[in-house]
Amino acid sequence: MTTSNNSSTSGDPLAEFTAATTTAAVFDLGQRTQLELTGADRQKYIHNFCTNEIRNLRPGQSCEAFVTTIQGKIKAQIFVFAEENALWVDALPGYEDLLFAHFDKYLITEDVQFHRRSSEYVEFYASGPEVLSRLAGLGLPVADLGVASHLRTSVESHSLAVRRVDWLGVPGCLIQVPAAEAAGVWNSLTTGGLLPAGRATYDALRISAGLPDHGVDLTEDNLAQEAARTNLAISFTKGCYLGQEPIARIDSMGHVNQELRCLRLQPGPVPEPGAKVLMPGEVREAGVVTSAAWDPAAQAPVALAMIKRNYLSPGTKLNVVCGDQELGATVFART
Repeated sequence: MTTSNNSSTSGDPLAEFTAATTTAAVFDLGQRTQLELTGADRQKYIHNFCTNEIRNLRPGQSCEAFVTTIQGKIKAQIFVFAEENALWVDALPGYEDLLFAHFDKYLITEDVQFHRRSSEYVEFYASGPEVLSRLAGLGLPVADLGVASHLRTSVESHSLAVRRVDWLGVPGCLIQVPAAEAAGVWNSLTTGGLLPAGRATYDALRISAGLPDHGVDLTEDNLAQEAARTNLAISFTKGCYLGQEPIARIDSMGHVNQELRCLRLQPGPVPEPGAKVLMPGEVREAGVVTSAAWDPAAQAPVALAMIKRNYLSPGTKLNVVCGDQELGATVFART
């Protein structure tokens, strides 16, 4: 996970998990995909290629969206942040080339310039109910930063952007830092009341919160609504965009045939991606695990799985195949 070569963790998964859910922890997410867009048509242009309302974002506002194919399938999950003179597109590592090529392909006369910034920045994610107050204690003006809001500021002469995205089910901030300043910012955060935490803890929390990793939990084979993030990432009033027709048609039909769901498993081994999800006592397949992790608080695995429509309701009892055994699992609603 770490690409900034400056982070360390506490080494105690339970302490990390507890801090991230009850006080404050910080994760090094490394160099995620960062595209900066400038030009007068930047928002209108990107609005035409993703599922959420981009055109009317004001400076300091943001949203989650899917970049979709003409068939309404997911090319990438993105987070878009509007600034006074720029629009930032943030995604998982490794998507810069794909997004740049996709957006640039349709550019004709629009006033839009794309700037590849992925190698220039490192991103940290600070999570926990006390995260805003602890960041404020470091001198960052974020005490009242609302969900989907963001700002540019500095700490101890280090410039950074703080973006409020509650990815893990509690208050959280994505912190964008110039790569050359990452070590100094990490030190300020971890000596200023945020416990350093690692990838295993982050995965347990993101899975429990229903946050998918594209390329792991979602692929270009998945329709946008199968991600189960419709309320967060899809607007049905924004008008035309690439992939809009099949997405609107699914909405009018009322459902897709499968959706991503969180599963809480009985104590046992962590299932591998691709593990079958079955109805108890039957060989009938109800879905497939896409990612899983150990929850140190529950002392049991949690998983994300693509589940068939008949088995989506919270509380549904299922079994997950783990090697030569089946572990009981329950569909649960993310917080």
